[in-house]
Amino acid sequence: MVKHQPLQVYEKQLFVSFVTGIYGCRWKRYQRSQEDSSRWECTWFIILCSSFLLVLFWAYFWLVAQNDFNEFNWSVYNRSGAWSDETIPILAPTTVGFSYITFLMILALFHISLGQQLNLYWVHKIGVLATLFTTISGVVSVDDIWGDEWDILLVSLQSTAPFLHIGALATVTAISWLVAGYVVRRDRSNFQVTVLVIYFIILLAVYLAPLTFSCPCIMDRHTLRPRPDIIGRRGAPMMAPENTIVSFNRALQNGASSLEADVTISVDGVPFLMRDRTLRRTTDVGKVFPARQFEDASLFNWTEIHSLNAGQWFLKSDPYWTVETLTARDRLRIGNQTVCSLVDMLRLAARANGSALLNIRRPPPEHPRHRSWFMDTLWAVQKAGISPKRVTWTPDTDRGRVRGLPQSANEKLSLEEIRQRGITSLTLHYSKASHTDIQEYLAHNVSVTMSAVNAPWLYSVLWCSGVSSVSSDAPQVLRKVPYPIWLMSRSAYRFIWLTSDLVSIALVIGIFCFQKWKMSGMQNYNPEQIVLSAVANRTDRDLKVMKEKLIFSELNNGLSSTEDISLFPENGYAIYSHGGLGD
Repeated sequence: MVKHQPLQVYEKQLFVSFVTGIYGCRWKRYQRSQEDSSRWECTWFIILCSSFLLVLFWAYFWLVAQNDFNEFNWSVYNRSGAWSDETIPILAPTTVGFSYITFLMILALFHISLGQQLNLYWVHKIGVLATLFTTISGVVSVDDIWGDEWDILLVSLQSTAPFLHIGALATVTAISWLVAGYVVRRDRSNFQVTVLVIYFIILLAVYLAPLTFSCPCIMDRHTLRPRPDIIGRRGAPMMAPENTIVSFNRALQNGASSLEADVTISVDGVPFLMRDRTLRRTTDVGKVFPARQFEDASLFNWTEIHSLNAGQWFLKSDPYWTVETLTARDRLRIGNQTVCSLVDMLRLAARANGSALLNIRRPPPEHPRHRSWFMDTLWAVQKAGISPKRVTWTPDTDRGRVRGLPQSANEKLSLEEIRQRGITSLTLHYSKASHTDIQEYLAHNVSVTMSAVNAPWLYSVLWCSGVSSVSSDAPQVLRKVPYPIWLMSRSAYRFIWLTSDLVSIALVIGIFCFQKWKMSGMQNYNPEQIVLSAVANRTDRDLKVMKEKLIFSELNNGLSSTEDISLFPENGYAIYSHGGLGD
């Protein structure tokens, strides 16, 4: 009796070579292996998966945080004193890192599906660690500089959760192919059972995830409130320098019904518009008054302030990458802008039959107008000729002395506090009030204005929530949103949710059954039968025999040395004869 090793037939496997070559630099067949991966390589696979999830989270954060890029640059400016677009050094490596890690992750999954041993190349290991540590450093830095921005993740889920759920459902369903192929093996281990249990827990969590969703745009169409009014926050600062006449004009031309401005009181009692504490960023004070460029803006008199140029910085720094879209006439006009007074802004609003929202910064204690600043503001309102009912007062101090102006607050208050202070509206950051809070305020006739709303998706969510108005740096963008980006009835979404879950369940069950059937079928044949069958079904032209090795061993009945071997490599067969067996 003869025992021999199965005939090994090698064919060109370009896809396998591509996958293993790029992932582990194993381009040759003899470098590859279908044995189980070592614990060290499994550890690197876990590190790769962790890096992918972290970079995915990081990329998603910056995708939705695009609404607040200007706020991020302003936060960095307040720390460094230098204005530049700090998002570019972050977005570029994030895009590269996400693409790189995602590509490696796909290659690793192909390794598993093809039964190839994981063996990440050392260069990729360095790249994975570099991406991981860079992302962690970025997360820590953002948490330090811009910690409040993490709230946008929860806000964004109000818009993206239904679509992320479908994507997660498709992903876990596809992964069932790999899980099934791993756990249906004959040699069942405790680790395989653990993998199966963890997978089904994740699958169940994804199936039931919509129970936790709170999406305002899942509603009946007939309950949708009117389109929120748009307030030009510092005008239209993406199109012209903030807090200038040109900027406010652009906001009104792009559909803004109201104007919002930051008011500072000069040393001689003239209210003017300035967001920063100093004049360095938005004027040429460093050139005109170099020794005073770090002084508080309110310590200048109006003559000095009005002599400064407030437009050239916009053309030079191009904070929103929009200068190239300006005509030569627009650039000339912007380049000649000066600091705008409150009177000029209110007169513009009055001519446009609009209103104004004033954020007033009280002068410091050493300021000569520290006690009379509100009188200076009221004088400017009267001088502008605008109706007091169109000017909303937001400062919390001296409310009792300001009569005839609508009162608003920039903080979240209870209904009792709102009644006690005589407040008729709230102006809040979009992350400070939930959908439930907004509905409660509206039910008690308190209008809500959400600020820093620049992205269409955020405008749509707040529209569905019922806010009456939004304050935006980009009125030219929001004017192009005539209807919420998506709106779906509860019954329609429930149908989509249940149908997708049922389809996923059917696919997962089918995949597990197929993998079980496939494994049981393979166990009914020995390797020699499978290979010889494959050889018989192929033509000589498609077949390339690279190695034939025969091993003989003497079994219980014993074999003599008179064994004869006849090889016919041209036919792909090996015929054996033994003198003791007879002819």
